[in-house]
Amino acid sequence: MPAPGIHHVAYACRDLAATTRFYEELMGFPLVHTEVAAGPTGGFFRHTFHDTGDGSCIAFFDLHGAGEREGWSSEISIGNNLPRWVNHIAFNVTAEKVAEVRARMDAAEVKPYMEVDHDYLRSLYYVDPNGIMIELCVDTPGFEADPAEAHRLLTATLDDVDHSRNKSMLSTRE
Repeated sequence: MPAPGIHHVAYACRDLAATTRFYEELMGFPLVHTEVAAGPTGGFFRHTFHDTGDGSCIAFFDLHGAGEREGWSSEISIGNNLPRWVNHIAFNVTAEKVAEVRARMDAAEVKPYMEVDHDYLRSLYYVDPNGIMIELCVDTPGFEADPAEAHRLLTATLDDVDHSRNKSMLSTRE
């Protein structure tokens, strides 16, 4: 039996057409499935799935009186009074995929939110039409699994860690 993985991660969207264009045309994640169903308390929803390249999907709910509350926000961080970078989804990609996505985003005049060299990976961030931050990650040498150190750092403060390898955010727009 294969190891468990993520089938899909689902978010609410405000504009299904803009969301579909962003993920299909700009990110290169084809739309592979759409479900239209009655909401549990009335109304209906569309549930769309975009293949991210490895069989797992990013999915969206387009709600129409299906239980959403007035004034709801699709911006999962900002809508909860958090910095935008807290809640996001990161895709493990190649440097070539980053270049392809960047070229399509540039052509569509979609600017990166920020770029970060984390030392163990390089990240390029965008914000989708729903205000959801997405990260394109390119692994570099240095991301090593170390469960003992990971558990030690669960209770660490800034004074407990070596910051000599940390790199700051190269650019942000907020």
